[in-house]
Amino acid sequence: MFGIPGKQAVTLTPAATAQIARLMDRDGTTGLRIGIKKGGCAGMEYTMDYATEIDPNDEVVEQDGARVMIAPMAQMFLFGTEIDYATSLLESGFRFNNPNVTEACGCGESIKFAET
Repeated sequence: MFGIPGKQAVTLTPAATAQIARLMDRDGTTGLRIGIKKGGCAGMEYTMDYATEIDPNDEVVEQDGARVMIAPMAQMFLFGTEIDYATSLLESGFRFNNPNVTEACGCGESIKFAET
């Protein structure tokens, strides 16, 4: 919807690809749907849910057995984002390296985009 022909809306690191494919296999889902919702101290938050079907308006990114669907209202906010998966001694989870973010809260859970 908001993409550039020949360029994926988001990119996945090998670690993210492996984790998404693992989750899809384990839970028998079609993929993961990512989006944006209002909330958090900076104003917006990422969402990530299991998806059992592809919505015709989703932007679909497939890479090495992993599938991510981007909800229509989130596409313009996520374009150019790199999704990574990191594991440390204390936590593991997906990380969004989003060039469109202008501010983030200290915990990294909440983000803000430039106002247009």
